[in-house]
Amino acid sequence: MEPGERAPSVTIRDVARAAQVSPATVSRVMNRRSTVDVELARRVQQAAASLGYHPSVVAQGLARGRTELVSILVPDLGNPMFQSVLRGISRAAGVEGYRVLVTDSHEMPLEEPFLAQETRLRTDGLVLCSPRSHDQELLELAGKLEPFVLVNRHVEGLLAPMVAVDYAAGIRALVAHLAGLGHRHVAYLSGPMASVSNQERLDTLHASAEGRFELTVLECGSMHEDGYEAADRALGTGATAIIGYNDLVALGALGKFHAIGVSVPDEVSVVGFDDIAFARYASPMLTTVAVPQEALGEEAWQRLSAVLRGEEPPADVCFTPRLEVRQSTARVPR
Repeated sequence: MEPGERAPSVTIRDVARAAQVSPATVSRVMNRRSTVDVELARRVQQAAASLGYHPSVVAQGLARGRTELVSILVPDLGNPMFQSVLRGISRAAGVEGYRVLVTDSHEMPLEEPFLAQETRLRTDGLVLCSPRSHDQELLELAGKLEPFVLVNRHVEGLLAPMVAVDYAAGIRALVAHLAGLGHRHVAYLSGPMASVSNQERLDTLHASAEGRFELTVLECGSMHEDGYEAADRALGTGATAIIGYNDLVALGALGKFHAIGVSVPDEVSVVGFDDIAFARYASPMLTTVAVPQEALGEEAWQRLSAVLRGEEPPADVCFTPRLEVRQSTARVPR
């Protein structure tokens, strides 16, 4: 072989010739079929090792009727919240020999049904994380996506396993905290219009704020730059406290206030939602609502894994988030 020339790849037939067995026997050994004689299996494994043969994962999956891949569809992988859910799924799935394929819909609800079906066709199962599609659309899609698990969302009548968060409880805790500090005018920097969790936050805010403080809702988004752009608009309403749709929005607002010389929390309080890692290292440290992000992923995998094994999945679960009071909130300025 000339220098720089690649060695020819070893095939299953090469292993079969070296072990003096049929290619079908090599295939059965590589796919861990128990019908192969122990001595034959040993010969095949030794021949494969000596030749440096590595079986194709895809081919093995086809032979077994499964890929040992599962997929997760998220609305925005740039959000650390979804990265943590993915980490929880990946770690739990890896223990059982599965790998995770990730698809990002980039906050485009109309793309979700197509992406969900496409990724499901390539894998053994699907995790839908915070989908933006309407309930009816998800109900109509369900038959084409099975098996799948729904995360961060509850859809009445959907038979798929669900793992959710009680966002209303988290918002009620934030409202009680701000009202207790004497705030009488609060601005909410609203998340993506198609986000069901954003709508749940809004509905709970309107109901909980009544009789406690004036609520101003401003269109915003879900990323740092959205909070940064909306911060001075929120300040212009006269609000003494600002609730970000999530921590990224709240951290963006903190950045803007620092840039324009507005002191937090001496002049305005800021709170977020999710408790991503950055929230604990911001200056000031961000008051937020802690969501068990990795646990969402782990619980989702438990349910998907059970379905893949043909077993009854654990019952649906709904986590109650926890208020984390830090340095970005204080009593209302006099």
